[in-house]
Amino acid sequence: MSAFKIHSEYQPTGDQPQAIAALTEGVEKGFKHQVLLGVTGSGKTFTMANIIKNLNRPALVIAHNKTLAAQLAGEFREFFPENAVGYFVSYYDYYQPEAYIPSTDTFIEKDSSVNDEIDRMRHSATAWLAERRDVVIVASVSCIYGLGDPEEYESLSVSLREGMEIDRDELLRRLVEIQYERNDFEQERGSFRVRGDVVEIIPAASNEKALRIELFGDEIERIAEVEIVSGHVLRYLAHVMIFPASHYATSRDKLERCIENIESDLAARLEEFKAEGKLLEAQRLEQRTRYDIEMLREIGYCTGIENYSRYFDGRAPGEAPFTLLDYFPKDFILFIDESHATIPQIRAMYNGDAARKRSLVDYGFRLPAAFDNRPLKFHEFEQRVNQAIYVSATPGPYEMEHASQVVEQIIRPTGLIDPEIIVRPATNQVDDLLGEIRKVAEAGGRVLVTTLTKRMAESLTSYLRELEVRVEYLHSDVETLERIKLIRSLRLGEYDVLVGINLLREGLDLPEVSLVAILDADKEGFLRSETSLIQTIGRAARNVDGRVIMYADDITDSMMRAIQETNRRRAIQQAYNEEHGITPQTVRSAVRELMEISRTPDKDGAGGMSEEERLMAIDRLEEQMLAAAGNLDFEKAAKLRDQMLALRGEKPQATNEKSRLTRRRRKK
Repeated sequence: MSAFKIHSEYQPTGDQPQAIAALTEGVEKGFKHQVLLGVTGSGKTFTMANIIKNLNRPALVIAHNKTLAAQLAGEFREFFPENAVGYFVSYYDYYQPEAYIPSTDTFIEKDSSVNDEIDRMRHSATAWLAERRDVVIVASVSCIYGLGDPEEYESLSVSLREGMEIDRDELLRRLVEIQYERNDFEQERGSFRVRGDVVEIIPAASNEKALRIELFGDEIERIAEVEIVSGHVLRYLAHVMIFPASHYATSRDKLERCIENIESDLAARLEEFKAEGKLLEAQRLEQRTRYDIEMLREIGYCTGIENYSRYFDGRAPGEAPFTLLDYFPKDFILFIDESHATIPQIRAMYNGDAARKRSLVDYGFRLPAAFDNRPLKFHEFEQRVNQAIYVSATPGPYEMEHASQVVEQIIRPTGLIDPEIIVRPATNQVDDLLGEIRKVAEAGGRVLVTTLTKRMAESLTSYLRELEVRVEYLHSDVETLERIKLIRSLRLGEYDVLVGINLLREGLDLPEVSLVAILDADKEGFLRSETSLIQTIGRAARNVDGRVIMYADDITDSMMRAIQETNRRRAIQQAYNEEHGITPQTVRSAVRELMEISRTPDKDGAGGMSEEERLMAIDRLEEQMLAAAGNLDFEKAAKLRDQMLALRGEKPQATNEKSRLTRRRRKK
């Protein structure tokens, strides 16, 4: 069995050694839930990597968005170059789910654009889990969505060995059965070509290497791994496993049984509609479902096949779907990164999905089985977790209530300490803030100011501009690319102050910021909760001169807890630095003048972004696009999609909006 081996020029320092030892021991003792409470910049990913190495078990790391998942996957690949590190997120570049809005009698067809590279990585992840144990998969919450039966996935896999007896036509038939397509002209993932007694297969998990199967009569003479473009032989193999090109692949016998069950449920549902006098719904459901059945019979696939996943999986109504978690062995270890944000997201997935499907089922667009194509409910997710470590600077109540132990990682390798917190009256907060801004600007620093409302942020920005302060305003209406430019301009010193409502977004790395001002800090609520305050305070933790000023007339419970926690961490960090003779230094992070993106830069200046900024922009655009589609604002959604595709380096699509939006009016 392959073992995890870390490649790093660094050794665990500060709190890392004790955190690694304590959490490793906790897992070995059988603790189901543990918390790694690590401050920003303390090297939590390195700690996770060392725990994985110590335990030598398959690991799943869940992040709450694609951007953080991509960053984590990159870091783990650097730590584990000899092991399998996978990336499992939604493979849609653009996704508009089908929906029906009864109030306007509007049916929205499903429309999507699949990212082929992400689909390949998803197949790599499941193939690695079937073949080996030295696997780390970094995933978004997509990992709790239905994926197909892992036992069926493995049983349909084609195992080929040198010297094995198999008829060529039998081999081709088995490849077609697992959704591979014959293509003798163009070599694509999930395809094969035939030249005499030589069959070349491009696995679903590969886009650079193919498998060349040389037959002599009914016997496999030789198996070679070759480069797709040149055909150059890389190595000869004694055995190879070819996994299905679709996670929903199924055998012909099972497919026929599924169709029988679909037809039976269809007949029962049609009787229900007719008994209720819903003839239009009955006609609609029969027409749509019969078409899907014919497609399944002819080619083994149909658009929206996931809505029939319950039949393929052999599940009872209401039973949980198979997900990525079911592909892991029973002893896997789960890490939930930024758990204070990820856990609530996992909780919320099911309800949003069920609400959308209710109208589709009630109005005859889908069979009730569509409800079972869904993400896991939270209690189902909990049942599938073997042992979990929650990682956050501000763990939520769920993690703290369930944890058998909380392990702190307070010391940063850089020696930086948490910022000093000053509380001042809110009565003259703007005038006091102006004086502080001038001092910081003269010293060459930058200032972040957080307000409670959009109007207050706008008014403050206008007021400061009148007083010749170099200030900009960051808010939700600012487009993603413009946001990145504003943050970059702040770092470059083109202005000194950035005003916003919620500036605590994870991943905001601003080492030049030496002052964070929190206006109206005593107004209890989401933006002034203990978690939000600690996250906001952390924005000043990358500068040796970092300070936080809270403007408040009263000290709320949230403020008190945030201040006490920050001061406690400062004391620990200062004592450690004094004991070890460490002088803290501001983090040095280059501001790139020009970052050439792998393919085509966006016309609005994506070429000025770092790779991390580009990923953040893509993630933000996707959120805005899905929100616009949900509000039926398809023009805006299409524009956002084109911006996102341009950032990915792909050609924006020409879309006929009417082809995706169909109106059906009942005749009265």
